[in-house]
Amino acid sequence: MKKRICFMLALTAALCLILSGCGNSGGGSNGEVIVYNWGEYLDPEVLTMFEEETGIKVVYDEFETNEVMYPKVEAGATAYDVICPSDYMIQKMIENDLLAEINFDNIPNIKNIGEQYMEQSREFDPENKYSVPYCFGTVGILYNETMVDEPIDSWAILWDEKYADDILMQDSVRDAFMVALKLNGYSMNTLNEAELEVAKNALIQQKPLVQAYVIDQVRDKMIGNEAAIGVIYSGEAIYTQRENENLKYVIPKEGTNVWIDSWVIPKNAPNKENAEKFINFMCREDIALMNFEYITYSTPNTAAQALIEDEEIKNSPIAFPDLSQYENLETFQYLGSEGDELYNNLWKEVKSE
Repeated sequence: MKKRICFMLALTAALCLILSGCGNSGGGSNGEVIVYNWGEYLDPEVLTMFEEETGIKVVYDEFETNEVMYPKVEAGATAYDVICPSDYMIQKMIENDLLAEINFDNIPNIKNIGEQYMEQSREFDPENKYSVPYCFGTVGILYNETMVDEPIDSWAILWDEKYADDILMQDSVRDAFMVALKLNGYSMNTLNEAELEVAKNALIQQKPLVQAYVIDQVRDKMIGNEAAIGVIYSGEAIYTQRENENLKYVIPKEGTNVWIDSWVIPKNAPNKENAEKFINFMCREDIALMNFEYITYSTPNTAAQALIEDEEIKNSPIAFPDLSQYENLETFQYLGSEGDELYNNLWKEVKSE
């Protein structure tokens, strides 16, 4: 689920606010598409190619987390055409009637998306009406084998006192609780307060050992040998290994999160047809390959997978793992407003200790 911190590729959010009022809900006759995506989550050259091939101007804005994105979209102050949220947030947006059904007649390149990824999407988009898979991956442990003197196969290593101040945790309520819940044999989507209390106490117990709670900084710190162990997204792990050959990635035996980020169209999109043209373009195999090579997050585009020339990457168990060999894999579910409040309050308790 992403990602890298926001660096604007094109225009500022303020410009997006100005331009978003110029749309035409009838079909994008003004020749633009307003995109809201994670930071550094596609190859900038792809935007140039789309504009040159279609004549449609891309207005581009970026977000850091799903939780930053959602209230902005819900408020409707900026009317975006295409957004790339994660699984559980798409479910929330569907339940709160924020998304438009996609006209798949306008997206013939959907044929390039592997059926297994469409099937996974049904966990949060039951009829595949509202979303098109863009990237997928796992969350695991990245470790420096020159700084860790034992095999790693469990989340328990993150509680080992000999690595005090050498551990990086994700600064994300759901990701942090996922680690603690999985360690204790619970579902990462649990609403059982007793189970969540166990996880909260585990995170509080771990806190003195943690060097930092980070998002994308785990990538840079691990590359720079500033920490021994970090919780990381698989796409980031691939990038770090290119920069530091001593870094290894593992999916813990207790299970983890298998996530998927997908393109969606908000209900108030001013240029829906252009949005569908943009999504169709993103599903073209050569474009999907460009994006994969740029961001290193795994593509569900099987036609693009077949075009990968680097056999090591093509057969990488990090980029394209055989998930059948792992147990207790889950996708985040939206737990409702009460669930959000419960997790957020527990996270505040962890952070305040």
